[in-house]
Amino acid sequence: MAIQLQQVSYTYADRSLWRQTALHDIDLNLPQGSMVGIAGATGSGKSTLLQLFNGILKPTTGTVSVLDVTIRAGEKSPKLLPLRRRVGLVFQFPEQQMFEETVEKDLIFGPLNFGMSPEQAGEAARKAMSAMGLDHELLKRNPFQLSGGQMRKAAIASVLAMEPEVLVLDEPTATLDPISRAELIGLLERLCREEGRTVIIVTHRMDELLPYADRWVLLQEGRLAFQGSGAELAADPAVLERCGLTVPQSLRYWRAVAERFGLDGEKPRLTAESLAERIAALWEPNGPAAEMGDKGHE
Repeated sequence: MAIQLQQVSYTYADRSLWRQTALHDIDLNLPQGSMVGIAGATGSGKSTLLQLFNGILKPTTGTVSVLDVTIRAGEKSPKLLPLRRRVGLVFQFPEQQMFEETVEKDLIFGPLNFGMSPEQAGEAARKAMSAMGLDHELLKRNPFQLSGGQMRKAAIASVLAMEPEVLVLDEPTATLDPISRAELIGLLERLCREEGRTVIIVTHRMDELLPYADRWVLLQEGRLAFQGSGAELAADPAVLERCGLTVPQSLRYWRAVAERFGLDGEKPRLTAESLAERIAALWEPNGPAAEMGDKGHE
């Protein structure tokens, strides 16, 4: 497992009158090399959960195991700086964290601080730019001369340049237009499938991630409401409503088709293309839809 949580709770201001428990008794298993979606209503504990993954926050109770590092509540933590290189955390609006005069200086800042040579840092920066689909000529540009989509990708590349094994992103597609959102999700999926990285994404746009995520985690008021595959989630869409989430349009369409033609045991089709192909197959001359039509004329 890339990340495992056992009976983890986290309380802010634990020893004060203003204490607030953000997470309650979380048991979680996220496989290495998987693409994971995390969703929940505002205040459900998503951002707190992410910060446990690289040791920014330490559990109030329970155990957090990330790669080969274990952090136990009440015990002295191991050295966390190496973990923070191996688990890259990208906050919402990461472009707001860009501060250097060129994109290149922003990208090499982290690698240099983690001990890479200037040559290694430069190579890591170029590799990260390629992974994000950005031309290397942009390295010499001021970050604030880039388009919104380019700037978001460059900011993510600044985390990728540290070569993390796990990439954790908090609402990475926020404020982007639909084309840029789809392109970014595609790039992140390639990082997972082709490079074997574990990619964890918090999103409120479940539609754009649902066809790609291997695993889903839903939080409700700081508690784990669901963890499982997209197919398991498709079989129980009511859990989304219990968590205060809108059922994705693709899932609603699939449920309607599955119920109409008795396809409940079938793998969900969660992209427009795959759903259209399945519906077309149902309407073939000897398909279920055609048979139903024939019976209607008898």
